Amino acid sequence: MIVDAARCGYSKCRQELPAPGFQGGRPRSFCRDTRWDGGKTCAQMARAEKEALGALGLDAGSSTFRLDAERLRDQLDGVRGPVEALTAALDAVSRRLDEVEEAAVAAVETANAQVVEAEKARLSAEEAREQAELRTRQSQAAAERAAKERTEAVERASAAARQALDATEALGAARQQAEEATNARRAAEAQAAREAERAAGTDRQLREIAVAAERLLAERDAARAERDTARAAEADRRTDLEAARAELLTLQDKLAAAQAKTQEAETARLHAEAAHAAQTESTARALADAEHQLTTTRAQARADVEALRTELTTRAEELHRQATQATTELESLRTQLAAQDSPTQRLHPDDLQTLLTALTTTPR
Repeated sequence: MIVDAARCGYSKCRQELPAPGFQGGRPRSFCRDTRWDGGKTCAQMARAEKEALGALGLDAGSSTFRLDAERLRDQLDGVRGPVEALTAALDAVSRRLDEVEEAAVAAVETANAQVVEAEKARLSAEEAREQAELRTRQSQAAAERAAKERTEAVERASAAARQALDATEALGAARQQAEEATNARRAAEAQAAREAERAAGTDRQLREIAVAAERLLAERDAARAERDTARAAEADRRTDLEAARAELLTLQDKLAAAQAKTQEAETARLHAEAAHAAQTESTARALADAEHQLTTTRAQARADVEALRTELTTRAEELHRQATQATTELESLRTQLAAQDSPTQRLHPDDLQTLLTALTTTPR
């Protein structure tokens, strides 16, 4: 919520006024300590400004527009902070979404690489198992052949023994054959022992191969489990990403609404400034007309005064001339009267005053 701060009522000051104290009271309208030319306060300057506008026949429209523009500018300043904070939050959310998306992509790539490695290990294990089974079959075949040869050798030795027993009488003649049979039997027994040892080694190899195959199978199962875990984590990340995108869309809608309100406020401010400019221009024109009329009136008054002064000067000079002439004529009459001897010819003072008045009076 935006609260308008109280400001000074003088148009050239407009400073913020302190809020009322805890005890309340009537809020101030003007600054208390600010002083202008001549030590005047803001209240005195505002009163003089109002009287000057009233004397010029102008209303307080320009001041009203100026105050509205100031309030609108204050409101815009108040809205600018939340809009900037919202923009910063949107940028942070976008950066977080990028980080989450990069982490998800990296995790998916890592999981895919692990799956590929596990698949390669499984194929290698299966190939090793097949080779081990092949070697086992070969060893079993060799063991079977050795056993068969041993059996045949034993049978031949038995036949030879029987022949030796049967041919006791021909012992001397058959001794050579008996020795050969004995040697053959020993060779067959040695061959059978070697084949048995080879079969035992083959069994050990088969057991080792089986253990390796089981270990590889366990690793494959672990890789599959890790792959499933990675897929589940990827699904969770995708869910978080969708939620973040939805939140981003919501914030973008809020930002668009805030920008629309800001645009409306800016448009209103521009209209107010245009109206204020028009009012100021009208006031300036009115002041210029008043000054021109005042200058014309002063010039006309000066011309009239000069004309009256010239006329008065001329009139005074004419009166002075007439007075001088009358004085001269009066002196002449007095001289003439003084020169006369007969008292009957002397004029009465009233007649003299009448004559003087007639002489000094000029026609209009």
